[in-house]
Amino acid sequence: HSVVRNALFCLETAANEKENHVYTKALMAYAFALAGKQDKRKALLGSLEKEAVKKEGSVHWQWPGKEPEVDLPYYHYRAPSAEVEMTAYVLLAHLTTQLAPSQEELSFASLIAKWISAQQNPNGGFSSTQVSCFPPG
Repeated sequence: HSVVRNALFCLETAANEKENHVYTKALMAYAFALAGKQDKRKALLGSLEKEAVKKEGSVHWQWPGKEPEVDLPYYHYRAPSAEVEMTAYVLLAHLTTQLAPSQEELSFASLIAKWISAQQNPNGGFSSTQVSCFPPG
């Protein structure tokens, strides 16, 4: 369909820009995965991996320039909802392939899933992505 083709062309043009925000890259990686554009998907995932925060056996993405969390006793930090959302899009992009995901992708995806599951609140849900997707400023 011409509308979808034009939209993909627009995304491909945007993906070639040097300065894409991590959130934008996460969304585009998932969109290309859904569209079956595996080369674009892999290129964006490679770029995203360079920006990943890897700690305590998990992987996630956060806003550039964000202050590091302070480790306090008896307090479990939960990331802002937009960071959970963009990390979830990266997970979806890893798992959405035309062929089955490779063992390497599944291993990396499990590290992402570990971080996402740690962000759940005591009721099993997550903070709303509708309240505040982007930090002030």
